[in-house]
Amino acid sequence: MSDKSFLDWPFFEARHRELAAALEDWCGAHLPVDHGDVDEACRGLVASLGAGGWLQHSGGSLDVRTLCLIRETLARHDGLADFAFAMQGLGMGPVSLFGTPEQKLWLERTRAGTAISAFALTEPGSGSDVAATSTVADRVQGGWRISGEKTWISNGGIADVYVIFARTGEAPGARGISAFLMPADVPGLTVEERLEVIAPHPLARLRLDGVELPEGALIGKAGEGFKLAMSVLDVFRSTVGAAALGFARRALDETLARVTSRRIQGQALAELQMVQGHLADMALEIDAAALLVYCAAWTKDMGAARVTREAAMAKLYATEAAQRVIDMAVQLHGGDGVRHGSVVERLYREIRALRIYEGASDVQRVVIARSILPKEAT
Repeated sequence: MSDKSFLDWPFFEARHRELAAALEDWCGAHLPVDHGDVDEACRGLVASLGAGGWLQHSGGSLDVRTLCLIRETLARHDGLADFAFAMQGLGMGPVSLFGTPEQKLWLERTRAGTAISAFALTEPGSGSDVAATSTVADRVQGGWRISGEKTWISNGGIADVYVIFARTGEAPGARGISAFLMPADVPGLTVEERLEVIAPHPLARLRLDGVELPEGALIGKAGEGFKLAMSVLDVFRSTVGAAALGFARRALDETLARVTSRRIQGQALAELQMVQGHLADMALEIDAAALLVYCAAWTKDMGAARVTREAAMAKLYATEAAQRVIDMAVQLHGGDGVRHGSVVERLYREIRALRIYEGASDVQRVVIARSILPKEAT
């Protein structure tokens, strides 16, 4: 049983503790699921999370502490369940925060689990450098025509609706990008390639060939897409840290079970001082990560306009710390730690991507450095 003492920290209210207990019960009854067919598993998870009411927290009013608690708990039980929940929130994040009443009608479906959403920002030549976006949206009679390519798009190929970022040219660089709400069945959108990774998720490369969208597809104002995207990532970067935290807690749980049951030279592994030292380091990494994650979430929930520095610190530290915790879990499991299909082997594959997506670790270091350097130095 994972340590729940952190729920008594002053970041949380009674409603958060009640939610965590209810979700723990739900996870025990519904997770993990069979990952054999990843697309079908994700569709089933979205439907199940919607039926359970958990996706109501993924859109509309976004309480970041709630998002983090849900992602941490789901990740501890099943990484694909965390992915399914997270993408409903991130995919519709721009609509939740900046959408029109008409656009927000999609939230009714994504929160019910009857529609799957996706956030299409990354391109072959613009991953960490969003300002290099080359997908173009041209004004036409009654709306927009969009052409370009997106890649590494989570839920690509199974999504019902995408938020697409494209250059509209109001200014050079980041100031000339806009966001659009695009149903998946529009003519001109094709799935060029499905992408396979070490921890399977539905990912795809998309091509847009003259996709025509109405004027009402524009989210927020033209030219403010970069600002919109960064505002959404301010919310969701902390939740990536929370997912990493869930993986790390599961790794520690599995390790505690291992070292207390596995015997060497007549004694349990847990009785060896070096093993105890490793366990202490793992627990320290987890608590430090949790403090950063929930401090960032609390700060946003208390009304901070931006939590760029706090979210960057939370994401950077929690994902890097989880990698170290899981690596030690594999080490303490010995040969069983690298056996395909074991829990810690799966965690080892799942944690790696979190240090890359939604801002790679070195990008977060740049963000943090710029937040502390004098303005004239940046």
